[in-house]
Amino acid sequence: MRFVRALPRPMNALQLVAPQRLEMGELPDPPDPGPMEVLVRLRASGVCGSDMHTFSEGGIAGSDANYPCVLGHEPSGEVAAVGPGVTDLSPGAMVAVEPFIVRAECEFTRTGRQNLALSNQFLGRDLPGALREYAVMPRRNLMPMPDGMTFADAAFVEPLAVLLHSYELAELRMGETVAVLGTGPIGLIAVALAKVAGASVIVAADRIQHRLQRALKLGADVAVNVDQDSVVDAVMDLTGCGAHVVIDGAGKSESINNALACLRPGGRMVLVGIPAEPAIPLNLWTALDREARIHVQKRSNGNDHDALDLLKRGLIRSEDIISHRFPLERGQEAFETMAEYREGVLKPLIEW
Repeated sequence: MRFVRALPRPMNALQLVAPQRLEMGELPDPPDPGPMEVLVRLRASGVCGSDMHTFSEGGIAGSDANYPCVLGHEPSGEVAAVGPGVTDLSPGAMVAVEPFIVRAECEFTRTGRQNLALSNQFLGRDLPGALREYAVMPRRNLMPMPDGMTFADAAFVEPLAVLLHSYELAELRMGETVAVLGTGPIGLIAVALAKVAGASVIVAADRIQHRLQRALKLGADVAVNVDQDSVVDAVMDLTGCGAHVVIDGAGKSESINNALACLRPGGRMVLVGIPAEPAIPLNLWTALDREARIHVQKRSNGNDHDALDLLKRGLIRSEDIISHRFPLERGQEAFETMAEYREGVLKPLIEW
């Protein structure tokens, strides 16, 4: 089945052409959607910390950039056309886009761990990322957005879902204590979610003062500038024997070892930040002493509907984290602003 579409030929895309250099380029016109697929006109995408790794370092977690490449995996958009079998979406509908595509069922998808699917593709890694005009996506990767929501809200679903999975792994319970090390966008979401979940004490730590100020507004009881004070001392002073849950959003050797030291005996730690190196020194004696439960996280795991519910109810607000907006053609400026912590930036959104 063919569809009549008014598309540019070729379509525009923001491409990473070398380390720290983005340029507007062109990609081929996308194909018509196949069975149970949807052609999405992309409208916005958040700039994620993992995008920043690729932008600054030329790769992430062992995956090197293949220049030119298109970054972005926090997209939102609207339906442009639907393929055979898609009956519940119509052109014009606003959607959030899950960037992790499961290509075949396996033992992990059958047991509710779709983020570990053996056959998969990811926007910005195996496929061009979200910083382009159109993408063909499986229907199951799209979540319709209710009236009153914005493309910024829809783009915020993916990072919010990631942190919901973090707290699933940590098994956070009401009244427990939480420490968040690294208050970039992911860490700030971690602070906000800990507050919503009823954490009794929340400690946030970072080196960037404007991030710490926002963490306090989002519910942190104490914000520690680690260039001036010890986050471990702060956590121990407030909790007596350490935090029940520690989220590391920095992915640095120093922060990960501080996270371990912040744990109470039997505490749970989740590594969300992605280290730049495959191996870092880790104080296993500290982990052994605490019988620490250490989780290393891979994306979200079907948490998008809960993320949307929190946004709908106003318990989490995208505008509390998204601080800057840039058009697609100013993508270089968006990434440089994030890399250099300019203008009080928390999280840029690129929209077109």
